[in-house]
Amino acid sequence: MELRVLRYFLAVAREESITSAAKSLHVTQPTLSRQLMELEEELGKKLFVRGSRRMTLTDEGMFLKKRAQEIVDLADKTEAAIKADDEIIEGDIYIGGGETLGMKYVAKTIREMRNSCPGIRFHLHSGNGEDIAERLDKGLLDFGLFVGAADFKKYDYIVLPEADVCGLLLRIDNPLAEKEFVSPEDLYGIPLLFSRQSMLQNELTGWLGKPADDLNVIGTYNLLYNAAIMVKEGLCSAVCIDGLINTAGDSGLCFRRFKPGLTAGLVVAWKKYQVFSKPAEKFLETLQKQLG
Repeated sequence: MELRVLRYFLAVAREESITSAAKSLHVTQPTLSRQLMELEEELGKKLFVRGSRRMTLTDEGMFLKKRAQEIVDLADKTEAAIKADDEIIEGDIYIGGGETLGMKYVAKTIREMRNSCPGIRFHLHSGNGEDIAERLDKGLLDFGLFVGAADFKKYDYIVLPEADVCGLLLRIDNPLAEKEFVSPEDLYGIPLLFSRQSMLQNELTGWLGKPADDLNVIGTYNLLYNAAIMVKEGLCSAVCIDGLINTAGDSGLCFRRFKPGLTAGLVVAWKKYQVFSKPAEKFLETLQKQLG
């Protein structure tokens, strides 16, 4: 599979039309159609269902779309790093992380970098720990910001000096809102949303002092904003990290910390033996200097 053909495939998947994709790629429709047919023949699979108005992806097409995007992104990232000027530090840094106040360390580092290297651009990817680790391993990210305990054997890393505080996000009219803290016993019998971040689930089990199987977990989330809407609508309460959702004013929400306290450590990690681009190397150097 050639990169050029993968780019053609992604354009058609995005536009859902040979005509529109051909215009965006500045190629003729017959050329684009022929390339797609040859790609399907090469793979031995149908990638599109061709309708009268639009083209939709088959299951195999959906799988290829995800992989093709990763391949193209990695190729673009590699090409940009190689072409970068030896004297001038400019280019792209790719950083992934979970929802955490620890992102302020990333923001401060980039702000300081851009004061002396304004040509640096950064790209953020939000996701849970498993997602960030997968993208790190594939070379799609330079750095990952992890929340809580994880297996870092294949990474080098820096432990940040702060930790996130865990607790319960709930409506202000919830009886638990009258309490200063939430105890393990308070969680039993109420509908809960859990983060798909495995660390939070594992740590919570330890905090409870017994298996969490008896908790009424009605669902999971990976980003808290939408989970907060479920809480606000009275569907449930959400086990989460403090400070990510506005609970002031007329938000209708409040956050109560756990007691005994439960925190999640923060780690910035990268692949061992990583060959950094100049912007990524500058990021790590600036972060280390910031942390002293």
